[in-house]
Amino acid sequence: MAAPLPEVTLREVTDADLPVIYAQMKEPEGVRMAAFTARDPSDRAAFDAHWQRIRHDPRVTVRAVVDAQGEVLGHVGVFGPPEEREVTYWIGRRHWGRGVATAALRSLLAATPDRPLHARVVADNAASLRVLTRCGFRTVSTEHSYAPARDADVAEHLLTLPA
Repeated sequence: MAAPLPEVTLREVTDADLPVIYAQMKEPEGVRMAAFTARDPSDRAAFDAHWQRIRHDPRVTVRAVVDAQGEVLGHVGVFGPPEEREVTYWIGRRHWGRGVATAALRSLLAATPDRPLHARVVADNAASLRVLTRCGFRTVSTEHSYAPARDADVAEHLLTLPA
């Protein structure tokens, strides 16, 4: 029997959250697992410009994932045109393995009625693939794409959460 998922809340990302998200998104283990990241995760100016853009783009929904004490555990989001909307998430390394990503993605999906939704995950990221399949996503194809964080082509699973 699986352990119960932790209680998390999704809320708007605030300016005060950005230093935490920035630190999480440059953790070496997370960068490697995500694979499809900024070329230089330590470039704070590029990070700030990206977050300025996505927080004001009406096609993007991005939420901070917080625990009961208000600690920012990561973020989740949905982006793209209606027929190609894709989910994304990033959980800080010290919160891995506790069900935070699954709980956060389930909350995001509950608040996002549009279907289908899509996701991408590098083939060797078994933990993220488990999160997506636990939330109902199914692999529909695999392709090879260039992953900046690894400076290499990698196999990437494309998944869909059907209507």
